Amino acid sequence: MDRDQLELHPRVIAAARRAQLKSFREVLCVSSPDLQRLTGLSGSDVQQLLTTAATTCRRHPPVPALLLHCRIETSLRLSVGCPVLDELLRGGLPVGGVIELSGESGAGKTQLALQLCLSVQYPTQYRGLDSGAVYICTEDSFPIRRLQQLIRHQSGLRSDVPLSLISSLQFSDHVYIEHAADLDSLQVCLSRRVPLLLARGLVRLLVVDSVAALFRSEFQAADWLERTKQLITLSSTLHHLSLEFTTPVLCINQVTDVFSSSGDSMGPLSSSVSPALGLAWANQVMVRLMMRRLQRTVIHGDQSSALRRLEVVFAPHLPRSGRDAGVWREGVRGATGEGVRLGQMSLTSV
Repeated sequence: MDRDQLELHPRVIAAARRAQLKSFREVLCVSSPDLQRLTGLSGSDVQQLLTTAATTCRRHPPVPALLLHCRIETSLRLSVGCPVLDELLRGGLPVGGVIELSGESGAGKTQLALQLCLSVQYPTQYRGLDSGAVYICTEDSFPIRRLQQLIRHQSGLRSDVPLSLISSLQFSDHVYIEHAADLDSLQVCLSRRVPLLLARGLVRLLVVDSVAALFRSEFQAADWLERTKQLITLSSTLHHLSLEFTTPVLCINQVTDVFSSSGDSMGPLSSSVSPALGLAWANQVMVRLMMRRLQRTVIHGDQSSALRRLEVVFAPHLPRSGRDAGVWREGVRGATGEGVRLGQMSLTSV
């Protein structure tokens, strides 16, 4: 444990040690019922332990994330491809660091990730990184048809880029697709194939879709200690790649239901769900973004979309805020501007 364990009753500390909980990060990976079972503590003691652990981890975030923030080139950003969303992010994603994008199924996470895989290929004067992207799928097959549709409609999304330049870019040739069915194959991919692509300058963006899928499928509640070790190992690998190659790492994350209404700085502004993998993972992330699908539609010309909202949950350089957006043929764009209007409320999003 840390020096903050002095805030805890000695009985609680002793029980945590008997349960082989060596750090507050490990405590935060265990649910309240499991903590009671493992430690034999009362509900109030377990709550005190969890509160102290959460407070300590927020007060002392992991060193790798701080180092990454110090090394970010403040003038260089990777554009999302939409002025409204770029404004929210002060120019786009920071070039360096682990960025998490979480949300429920259908919120638009993969749509935005695909869009970034194209945006990264533009020259730096158009807020790209003049390189490709590697996209690692851990659960679903890669949405190649949607990527091809986005490529066909790039001129509609990126009106700031000359059409001649868009036509000259061979977008599909610079998106490298990997599939990882388990944690072992994911680590092999991240330790062998991805570094080779980065070292050769073929890619400058790494996407993992999704980071939670393998942990949810491979570990049961009783495996919390091994799960924590694997989670920290994965985080360490991602941080190392980002630091060594000054590359943004985008991790798509699933969500879990929230049963408490208490304020949580690691969660979204207003939602009944929270990013999966708990505070142990949250403390490994430099920027946390969340996409939500709202029960409104937005209309632009002959297209309609469920209204989405992209929120900044936390970031060292950004305030907590959000922007509305829609998912169109050409990609994810802010739900503002000429010709865009809100539709009616509906129980089922369109």
